[in-house]
Amino acid sequence: MKKVALLTMLVAAAAFAGEWTGYISETKCGAKHADGSDASIKCVNGCIKGGATAVLVVDGKVVSIHNSDAVPASLYGKKVTVSGEMSGDAVHVAKIEAAK
Repeated sequence: MKKVALLTMLVAAAAFAGEWTGYISETKCGAKHADGSDASIKCVNGCIKGGATAVLVVDGKVVSIHNSDAVPASLYGKKVTVSGEMSGDAVHVAKIEAAK
């Protein structure tokens, strides 16, 4: 029982809530589309339609999105602010909106 409680505490400590601003890209091109240009938006949309998964690019680092279905297509390739919980190198999106 003590081991289960300790493990639960470690997992809870490893995940933290926060807010990040970056660009929505996809798994195929990664950080290549972190500029919000029309060409990047077009490529991200095409790659996701082709089976790639949405990712968040923050300061050049690609962050996986656990619930990528929470990202609306209208934000593909664009600068966004994401609120959620980070665990390792992946975020669970609680809220996402276009960055100001």
